[in-house]
Amino acid sequence: MKHKLECAVWEFTLKCNLQCSHCGSSAGIARPDELSTKECIKLCEDLSEQGCNDVSLMGGEPFLRDDWSRVAQCITDLGMNLNFVSNGILIDKYIDELAKLKPKVVGISIDGTEETHDKIRGMKGAFKKTINSIDMLIERGIQVTAITTVSKLNFNELHDIKELVYKKGFNWQIQVAMPFGNFDRKYLLSKEEYYAVALFIASQRIKTSFDDLPVIGAHCFGYNSKVLPGCHGWKGCTAGISSIGITSDGGIVGCLSMGNDRFIEGNVRETPFKEIWGNQDNFKYNRQFTMNELGAECRGCKYGDKCKGGCNSVSYVLTDKFHNNPYCFYAIEESIIKI
Repeated sequence: MKHKLECAVWEFTLKCNLQCSHCGSSAGIARPDELSTKECIKLCEDLSEQGCNDVSLMGGEPFLRDDWSRVAQCITDLGMNLNFVSNGILIDKYIDELAKLKPKVVGISIDGTEETHDKIRGMKGAFKKTINSIDMLIERGIQVTAITTVSKLNFNELHDIKELVYKKGFNWQIQVAMPFGNFDRKYLLSKEEYYAVALFIASQRIKTSFDDLPVIGAHCFGYNSKVLPGCHGWKGCTAGISSIGITSDGGIVGCLSMGNDRFIEGNVRETPFKEIWGNQDNFKYNRQFTMNELGAECRGCKYGDKCKGGCNSVSYVLTDKFHNNPYCFYAIEESIIKI
């Protein structure tokens, strides 16, 4: 079976100007041998050749690379949608270049009220710089999505963040911190807290027009709830099926959230990207999935053939196995809430 590449999430550099407590990449210092500008341009061409629609440049912090605008321009010139994920600290420095590039969306992290955000990000003043960056992007007509990574550190501040989101009028993606990289497992949400976040998202979707103010849960949220709206469209993890992650030194992985250097299927310096993507023996955990692969958390579930055990990143981080995600709406409702 030939798989159509839709989206590439690119760890453009591991270098970062912050030390965030939930960072799964433990970003800070650049990898010793990150792709050169020439290699990045070639990779952009290879992604385009495979029909990729969206390329998201993230990090670390993507704006710490001197060649970010040149590579970003290449992405748009090749007809692919350009996206960024940033901590917002350097946006003011590069706002004119960003406006010319016309990215599809810029994701900016907001992890709580000012004190909490600065504590999580490890920098006093980070919150104010982030809000200023969001204002500048909105003024230039660039779509902004706030990204909030939820843990016990900021679980009780979702309503405060909501007020800011509503006031500014940008989109909001909520995701869950997982215990790898810098993140301490003791701050992981319990299943009950996780479900409460889902209820919060659902309540905001009901109260507002989704077209006017989208509030969404990321891929790490559960599936097949009996009561929560909008969670029946999941058709299994897309890693290696329609999406890939790229490490800053050229490694190709199904999803960067699996832990960056785990499950590398090849490196573009050694093997052409076309061959890595086209090799059907790569990304076996998804491309060759069978019901026998379901773990104990999901085995026997009536949604198993469709859901395929949920988000493989969450599944592997929490259980050391794919297709075995314990953070599932249906399972929580069956075993804990008894709906």
